[in-house]
Amino acid sequence: MTRDNPYQDRAQSYAEAGVHVGDADSAKERIQQALKSTLDTRTLGVGSFGSLFRLQGYDDPVLVSSCDGVGTKLKLASLLGQNRTVGHDIVNHCINDILCCGAMPLFFMDYIAMARLNTAQIADIVDGLAEACRESQVALIGGETAEMPGFYVQGTYDLVGFIVGVVERRNIIDGTHIAPGDILLGLPSSGLHTNGYSLVRKVFDIDQNPSALKRRYSELGRTLGDSLLEPHRPYHRVLGPYLHLVKGLAHITGGGFTGNVPRILPPGMAARIDTSSWSVPAIFRLIGTTGAIAQDEMYRVFNMGVGMVIVASQDEAAQLAHAIPDAYTIGSIIHQDAGERVVLI
Repeated sequence: MTRDNPYQDRAQSYAEAGVHVGDADSAKERIQQALKSTLDTRTLGVGSFGSLFRLQGYDDPVLVSSCDGVGTKLKLASLLGQNRTVGHDIVNHCINDILCCGAMPLFFMDYIAMARLNTAQIADIVDGLAEACRESQVALIGGETAEMPGFYVQGTYDLVGFIVGVVERRNIIDGTHIAPGDILLGLPSSGLHTNGYSLVRKVFDIDQNPSALKRRYSELGRTLGDSLLEPHRPYHRVLGPYLHLVKGLAHITGGGFTGNVPRILPPGMAARIDTSSWSVPAIFRLIGTTGAIAQDEMYRVFNMGVGMVIVASQDEAAQLAHAIPDAYTIGSIIHQDAGERVVLI
């Protein structure tokens, strides 16, 4: 005798709820192919419920980790159908963050979430991640791909990165030896990197008029969209050989100069930055002019053409400027017990 199922007429599936397991499996296969190209003998296992990485060759290693997202730059990438560059953005952003402690990257993991898994879109994102990892000799050892119907707007997605690097304990950079008279050097950014895009979308009314991204500006030499999607620049390859000359590093991300430089300054000190010491790239001048944005606000939101600030003694700053052709003096450390920690002149 069989018992009638009182719920038979209401039986539903995961797919009907908006989650498509078959699509997820297809996407994961493509991801596995991409990440294999980033692995080496240090990677003992990828997959299962965790990934294994072997740490070797250090005397007193300290692991340095960081987590960040690309932010609303993702919306522009999605609108333009150019999703490969954001993979570079998140890898390079995370590398720069741990570099500020003197660490070099070991491995990277990602999190991608969207309303409905789009295999082609995911493939472009992961290919970008893998390219960036290969260029920086970082192992892409895993991550998570989530389909979340009813949570994300169809066509948009989120991308988050997690990185682990290593530094010998004796070589940690923490800013404790920074002193008045030390020199500030700047390294050029490649554009906005991954910050300020909510303001940019408002300035150019991109949410209401996405076609603004395809407008070509003579001062940019390309379209607005191409300029805004320029990938975040990494600095570890150029700075790596010279980290022993560095007292402090500030990655100029969200919060601009006023939000990031103070993070590395000891009490009683401030950074005096001469904003006339470098040429602000055209993309920032266009944003500021179009949006009628005050200069102070521009330097509080954007990197303004300086992606990394280096603090070094006068002698070591001279060595760095000689060894790194695109490093230039932008200011100095001053004694200041009260008031602003960053003085822009």
